[in-house]
Amino acid sequence: MTPTDDVLVVGGGPAGRALAAECGALGLRTTLLDPAPDRPWPATYGAWDDELAGLPGHVVSARAAGRAIALTEHRLDRVYAVLDVAALRTHLADRLARGGVRVRAGRAVAAPAAGTVALADGTVLRAGAVVDAGGRAQPLDARPVRARVPAEQTAYGVVVDAAAARPVVAPGEALFMDWRPDHGEPGAPTFLYAIPLDGDRVLLEETSLARRPGLPLPVLRRRLLARLRHHGVTVPPGAAMEKVSFPLDRPRHRGHVLGFGAAAPLVHPASGYSLATALGLAPAVARALARRPGAAGATVWPPAARVVHHVRGIGLEALLRMPPAEVAPFFEVFFGLPDRHRRAYLSGRDDLRGTLAAMAALFGAADATLRRRLVGPAVLPRLRHSEAAPNG
Repeated sequence: MTPTDDVLVVGGGPAGRALAAECGALGLRTTLLDPAPDRPWPATYGAWDDELAGLPGHVVSARAAGRAIALTEHRLDRVYAVLDVAALRTHLADRLARGGVRVRAGRAVAAPAAGTVALADGTVLRAGAVVDAGGRAQPLDARPVRARVPAEQTAYGVVVDAAAARPVVAPGEALFMDWRPDHGEPGAPTFLYAIPLDGDRVLLEETSLARRPGLPLPVLRRRLLARLRHHGVTVPPGAAMEKVSFPLDRPRHRGHVLGFGAAAPLVHPASGYSLATALGLAPAVARALARRPGAAGATVWPPAARVVHHVRGIGLEALLRMPPAEVAPFFEVFFGLPDRHRRAYLSGRDDLRGTLAAMAALFGAADATLRRRLVGPAVLPRLRHSEAAPNG
């Protein structure tokens, strides 16, 4: 049967919409499928400003100088940008319309054959190329569900007036991480993430960077409120809140379906970032789909990116195994590295030379204990549960 479309993108989040828009702009017959195309996006999206070169300026709601606190304070040599989610959605919707992309409501349940997607209502859609941009659910991944516990990043945040947030973050600043245990609780380490949403509002979020399984949200809420009380920050009744939970170590998408966005997964295993990567990669992936759909996977995952992802995965395992008392000292060493090394590790997904140089610099700056922590996960079996992590 002749395919109806050149490209069928399953998943209507930012990554899926960006790729569908790029495909439409190239003249490809494209359909975007999502269970609820009009559903709002609840997440707050942030990225380094230098990673957002392809977006119009009005999509960024705030820019701020980045800083981090481990054992001491570090000024970061990069500007942090927070996106206006509504403006981003409108921008992508306009591009979808200009490219003639058809947006269809429906829930994909399987991709039984190449170029074929089965929907929950029994409908079968066909396209020359099928893309799974369905996020953490990876709805078109045919592999059986494994019983392994994923490593997760979890966070709980509240939105307050910028004036109320001054004790923890000054105007024009973004607090990338504050590892000080001002919440007063022992156990798994968490940090404060504080970013401006615009000129009047600030998001204050208690974050567990990585744990297997993720630290429960009630724990993060309790810690956040205790931390803010410690600093004299009052959270008003009815303040808007944000809840975050997503896996960091999903396996790469396999088979005849192209994974994209968090479904690929493009999630950085040691930071959780993925949006800027997906937006920046979308034009190249669309061009690959136009030229030779079967080879588009190599655009998402060139050999260097695969190796970098593996190296970052080792870094994630090192963090998961690290005793709580050693996490802040580890980040003290990391944030003390030259900017080029931090930038390579946080952003250079296919910069193998830069990533290895960053790891070498980190190893060189570490003491003997931290060196053992960094090297061990390369040869040790995967940690099954954070409660089983060594304490010494």
